[in-house]
Amino acid sequence: MVFSVTEDIKYIGVDDTDIDLFEGQYKVPNGVSYNSYVLIDEKIAVFDTVDKRKTEEWLKNLAASLNGRQPDYLIVSHVEPDHSASIPAFLKAYPCVTVVGNEKTFLLIERFYGNTVKNKFTVKDGEELNLGKHKIAFAFAPMVHWPEVMTSFDKYDGVLFSADAFGKFGALSCNEDWLDEAMRYYINIVGKYGNPVQGALKKVSAFNIKIICPLHGPVLKDNLEYYIGKYDTWSSYKPDEEGVFVAYASVYGNTACAAQKLAKKLKESGVKAEVADLNRCDLSSAVASAFKYNKLVIASITYDGGIMPCAEEFINKLKAKNYSNRTVGFIQNGSWAPISAKLMRTAFEGFKSISFCAEAVTVNSALDKAAEVRLSALAAELSK
Repeated sequence: MVFSVTEDIKYIGVDDTDIDLFEGQYKVPNGVSYNSYVLIDEKIAVFDTVDKRKTEEWLKNLAASLNGRQPDYLIVSHVEPDHSASIPAFLKAYPCVTVVGNEKTFLLIERFYGNTVKNKFTVKDGEELNLGKHKIAFAFAPMVHWPEVMTSFDKYDGVLFSADAFGKFGALSCNEDWLDEAMRYYINIVGKYGNPVQGALKKVSAFNIKIICPLHGPVLKDNLEYYIGKYDTWSSYKPDEEGVFVAYASVYGNTACAAQKLAKKLKESGVKAEVADLNRCDLSSAVASAFKYNKLVIASITYDGGIMPCAEEFINKLKAKNYSNRTVGFIQNGSWAPISAKLMRTAFEGFKSISFCAEAVTVNSALDKAAEVRLSALAAELSK
């Protein structure tokens, strides 16, 4: 796919609609895009390569955009293989190119691809590269979400090449809304590194950004305050909106019934509530939904004297992504010795800035009138 971003910058990335799992774990029903760009001036710079699954298609896109000219630079924003695996093929096709990166860039390239880079230009944070009328300023963004990540800003056109920041799941050809899949992408891929993202946002705020060119997802040209605002919210671990995410782990349907009853009571009181079956839903979507709202309720049976495995995995994933600044409540079920609520609370006590609902709801086997009363009390507390 080739299209113009500006008069001098072209998109030369590719869609991958055959991939089933991104990073070997995240379901991508609409595929993913691997974005690459070329800036044509007195000197020509290519911004990143693509996954090895699409090397040949990408090289054709590049050649079609060059009109017989030779690129001078390859700027490497991020060495994760979905963006760097075509470097060896690119350097074979264009052996005179100078590869631009920082010290950590070249260390990781060598670890992945051996001694393939002959011509190097090692840049420092804040340094610039002169292509002619276009001057490229480099702003390092370590741990967003790898240590070598750097952004590049074209001062002439106001284009920020943002590496993985502002990316999303989904091929460009699927033409879907940005928010949901961008949030699922951010929380699961970058979410652990909120503080580095905050640092990167402050650094690039010095630029007069008119266009954002990420390494996944669409080029962003309009209403940039919206996208930057979302990243500021997510990286601050603030909820996207008020509401309750109710996640349940059930075997025979009784715990599911309690969770759904709670959601119904919440909606009747005017509170937005979303429900998910942790046994069956995509856990990356459940994690994103937990971050979306300011309150969370987990309902789990007591299983083998512990938490239902899918609920335990869900809690572990939340912890890995630094889930914080939320209110959490629990529903437990057990025909004898129910203990899952206590164990879940203990797990969350290791999280930062978590407040707990006053009392967990216990269901003994099936929902009865006494449990209904406790559910109503929990709904009332969550509705405040």
